[in-house]
Amino acid sequence: MTQFTVPPSGPAVPPASLPPTQGGPPVPAGAVDEPDGHGHAKVGFGTLVLGAVGVVYGDIGTSPLYAFREALAPGRGDGILTHDEILGTVSLLVWALVLIVTIKYVLLLLQMDNKGEGGILSLMALARKALGGSHTVFMLGLLGAALFYGDAIITPAISVLSAVEGLKLVTPAFDHYVLPITVAIILPLFFVQSRGTSRMATFFGPIMLVWFVAMMVAALPHILHRPDVLWALNPWYALEYLIGHGAGALIVLGAVFLAVTGAEALFADLGHFGRRPIQVAWIGLVGPALSVNYLGQAALVLAKPETHDPFFQLVPDWALLPMVLLATAATVIASQAVITGAFSLSRQAVQLGLLPRLEIRHTSESHSGQIYLPQINTLLMLGVVVLVVVFRSSSSLASAYGIAVTGTMLITASLAFLVLWRTWKWSPYAAAAVMIPFIAIELMFLVSNLLKVFDGGYVPLLLAGGLVLLMWTWVRGVTILFNKTRKTDVPLTELVAMLEKSPPHHVRGTAVFLTSDPETAPAAMLHNLKHNKVLHEKNVVLTVKTTDFPRLSDADRVRIEPLGPHFWKVVMKFGYMESPNIPRGLALLRKQGFKFDIMSTSFFLSRRSIRPAAQSGMPLWQDRVFITLARNANDATDFFQIPTGRVVEVGTQVTV
Repeated sequence: MTQFTVPPSGPAVPPASLPPTQGGPPVPAGAVDEPDGHGHAKVGFGTLVLGAVGVVYGDIGTSPLYAFREALAPGRGDGILTHDEILGTVSLLVWALVLIVTIKYVLLLLQMDNKGEGGILSLMALARKALGGSHTVFMLGLLGAALFYGDAIITPAISVLSAVEGLKLVTPAFDHYVLPITVAIILPLFFVQSRGTSRMATFFGPIMLVWFVAMMVAALPHILHRPDVLWALNPWYALEYLIGHGAGALIVLGAVFLAVTGAEALFADLGHFGRRPIQVAWIGLVGPALSVNYLGQAALVLAKPETHDPFFQLVPDWALLPMVLLATAATVIASQAVITGAFSLSRQAVQLGLLPRLEIRHTSESHSGQIYLPQINTLLMLGVVVLVVVFRSSSSLASAYGIAVTGTMLITASLAFLVLWRTWKWSPYAAAAVMIPFIAIELMFLVSNLLKVFDGGYVPLLLAGGLVLLMWTWVRGVTILFNKTRKTDVPLTELVAMLEKSPPHHVRGTAVFLTSDPETAPAAMLHNLKHNKVLHEKNVVLTVKTTDFPRLSDADRVRIEPLGPHFWKVVMKFGYMESPNIPRGLALLRKQGFKFDIMSTSFFLSRRSIRPAAQSGMPLWQDRVFITLARNANDATDFFQIPTGRVVEVGTQVTV
């Protein structure tokens, strides 16, 4: 078999400031307007609300296990906690939920959907489109995506650890088994990912519903016993705590932020459930349940200041073991939610040109969003297990948690400002008036989390730094490779004119040549002419483009342009949330008068063997990183869903 290549990035489209890799700059035309994501009108509203409770709020819903405990820890170090310190701490927690989650995410950011899809990369695509392809916005999105992966590794580790640690309250004999039990829960969680989330999702909603009701019921008796805790609903207690404790308040803010670390999931899961179900789930159940539980924990500590694990001590002794088991189930669900988010983000990153082609398996015939990426799953599993073994307790991991999420939130707020200004056409002053308060709050959270860098906060920073380096290396490498090969390219129209004047021998059937640049002749076509000296009766020069929209309608999927009696130029577009399927796209050409039969069609792919160059646009070590990424990219045949029996690969060697 001869070898050939589509640029290793597959169908990805880099930022508009860079040359295109697989199909040029994004074409924001003809997207499907799906305000509720994946056609949610067909699904009952109650079902969507229950699903949002189970999946969207899994991460933030398990924060009470450790957030209030860690927020009180600095005060305990100074001696006995005062009444005002306890009220100030819980007031900070409750108002963080109100300001960051309710106002910023539930009421504002959920309105900034990109044709029904949410998340930082969707927001980046929206902002880039408004600014005409800004390179700075692209880099912000790249950094935000890298920080999200840090969150995806830390969340399962801290959540499961904090739940299993409740066993120590049942009996101290469990102390030595917390670590092995945690690993024993985490490993199967990743092993079953290949089976898909549909079966597990059936149980997510009901279990999380029971979880939120249970945490609220457990807290109410303590609030009734100490109703003075309700004074914490007055924001003055939060402000007084910040003013009165000076620099020491920053340390507490780092722990308070743990209460809102799942807020990004609201935006990221917008396309799966729709805006209204997510809003109703938060306002009707999740938000009140979390607030009541934090107030209940504060009431318990007011009554018994020596309490060190207030969440589990809210329940009587007979209910402790069931609560630990329920908490463990909730943390597994929280982990599942963030793992699924990492899969979705990875597919977007591949489609947008930030990562090489990755193997993407669809685990559901009816829901395109349910996917499994083996390489990402393995890396996440290894990262989570290493964190658990190294840090050994949720309190130690709490220091590592927060920086990644705070950074992502700040980037999200900055991109939201651009969308308000340039897409929604607000004045820059009005947009600033709305977003600057959130940016100021999140900057305080970021500073407080940076104080924990040497205690474990370096973990997400190292992870994000490594991922940014990999993504940037990939984008630079693809650009250098494109520019080098372009120097030897032959204009397609000139080649077609020469072949029409002096035609080679034609054989029956259709040949499809994939190319990243529709204006130049594909390398596979030139090699086929050079070595085989034949052409097919029909020759299609195909370019795949990824748009800044999540999905496209079939009517806007494919465009064909005749170049001569035997040549056609075809542009095929996919949204960044779609998995490219070239045969299905070509079949749509029948409506435009082009006959396409998969059984008489050969797909010519070009596979480049990349070697490091003596002089390159990147250092030698970065060249080697790029080459390693390219070699581990998923096969183009699988990525584009082309039947393996219809593929001819043509190989060339290039240096980068």
